[in-house]
Amino acid sequence: MNIPKSSFPRIVIIGGGFGGIALAQKLSKKEVQVVLIDKHNYHTFQPLLYQVSTGGLEPDSIAYPIRKVLKDYPNFYFRLAEVTEVIPDKKSITTNIGDLCYDYLVIATGSKTNFFGNSEIQQNAMAMKTIPQSLNLRSLILENFEQALLTDVLHERDALMNFVIVGGGPTGVELAGALAEIKKGVLPKDYPDLDTRRVQINLLQGGDRILPGMSKKASKKAEDFLEELGVHVWKNTRVTGYDGKIVTTQTDLTFNAATMVWAAGVMGATIKGIDAEDLIVGGKRICVDEYNQIEKHPDIFAIGDVACMQSDDIPRGHPMMAQPAIQQGKNLGENLVRLLENKPLKPFVYKDKGSMATVGRNKAVADTKNFKFQGIFAWFVWMFVHLFFLIGFRNRAVVFVNWVYNYIRFDREARLIIRPYNRDYSRFKD
Repeated sequence: MNIPKSSFPRIVIIGGGFGGIALAQKLSKKEVQVVLIDKHNYHTFQPLLYQVSTGGLEPDSIAYPIRKVLKDYPNFYFRLAEVTEVIPDKKSITTNIGDLCYDYLVIATGSKTNFFGNSEIQQNAMAMKTIPQSLNLRSLILENFEQALLTDVLHERDALMNFVIVGGGPTGVELAGALAEIKKGVLPKDYPDLDTRRVQINLLQGGDRILPGMSKKASKKAEDFLEELGVHVWKNTRVTGYDGKIVTTQTDLTFNAATMVWAAGVMGATIKGIDAEDLIVGGKRICVDEYNQIEKHPDIFAIGDVACMQSDDIPRGHPMMAQPAIQQGKNLGENLVRLLENKPLKPFVYKDKGSMATVGRNKAVADTKNFKFQGIFAWFVWMFVHLFFLIGFRNRAVVFVNWVYNYIRFDREARLIIRPYNRDYSRFKD
């Protein structure tokens, strides 16, 4: 990898997500050599991926070059690579561009879509966990409408304009709200020769309420907002299959739909060598102690979505969101310095700053420790928080200008098929 030898201890970070970036920034002025490895050369602001999928933002608005994050830091190196294995006995990792030894290793690989072993759904459903996947979904949505113009068969056209979103968490709720706004404000202008009133947006949730991680009041209000926008919310409905045409559930309910978006769950993106059964807990996450240290491996740590720090209060670990990853990255940065200085480590204590979700224009729900609020005020708070946590002034400025423009014009300028998804529509001819 052409990483120069150094008298400083080498800390290797796998993953340039929220946790990995926070850790790298915390170590910026310390006497350590840091090597950050990621299979992409950019950091993705995942909470806004749904806006890329629905044409509200271009992908470069929510992505930031990792090298630019590290450019002013001494003894920092970035390598574009995919880590295939960790070899703890040799204190080394194997990647597609070579091997690298470490003094301390931090696994911050985040999470990936969990299809719960259903290969049919995995093959035919659309995921929305990365920028390429979001661009695929954006192209498919637009291609479906173009294809709907070309058919005179009503049930085929309805299937092309029927969207099924599986999962009532923040991702599913926000995507459903965005699609509903497109139906209302964009489609009638773009497709005047198409009866866009027949567009259906269905949100399916396996539990008895959407946004289960938030308060019951927030869940109820979000459901009311969605129904106001024309979204069909189906609770206690578990999807069992999707062959690319028909969505089946555990009941008699089925949907003829050309698009099914899977937002029903995620699991830890573990790496070979640190995936033994005794190290993995529910959700395929790596079990760590209160210092984010992996059992039996004192020189290997895990942070963020891939890490599960269990206790009596949180038997399933911290939520797989940005804030726990950021806070763990900062805390681990301090602890690695303490470790090198032979000082006692500082246990991680999560400071819950609340959770929120936007449902559409002037509609959002927010839960904090002391307050719960909904509506336009929550919507403004949601916008401010997301702008604040974006990396880079340009990204904040571009996103803000896009939001203001979209709000005033009720438009989404990025509805472009830049990279066609090229779906085989012949299956709808029967």
